[in-house]
Amino acid sequence: MNETQTPIDSDADRTAVLDALERIRSAWDSGDASAYAAEFTDDASYVIFAGLASLGREAIRRDHVPVFEQWQRGSRMAMRVLDLRLVGPDVAIAVTEGGIGKRARIRLDKMQTFVMVREADAWRCAAFQNTRKNRLFITMNRLAAPRDR
Repeated sequence: MNETQTPIDSDADRTAVLDALERIRSAWDSGDASAYAAEFTDDASYVIFAGLASLGREAIRRDHVPVFEQWQRGSRMAMRVLDLRLVGPDVAIAVTEGGIGKRARIRLDKMQTFVMVREADAWRCAAFQNTRKNRLFITMNRLAAPRDR
């Protein structure tokens, strides 16, 4: 961690950001594009692993209607927070691993970065980026990493 980053030391802030991430997950699970988009700021950026971007809350809502009505209908989101830190009084960054699926166990096959901002009534996501894990490259990097002696 560099000197400009401050760990979240307020239990209330940490809980509020985690609650916001839970609202995002819950809205996905309900398949509700409007509820999902409501968890993002008006001018949010949303970038998925395929290289597509939705810019703004309305675009996020519009782009998720077919997702929830067609190819991801009935899916659920799983998310595990790997890192959560405050980088300013009203800005937090969360790094998660997560996945989408319909089975009982959902594989955490993607990495996400959420830039969360405190608005008047709640924490919301201002920027989201999703990257699919590449198991081959992960294995190669682990094999090439120097071993502690």
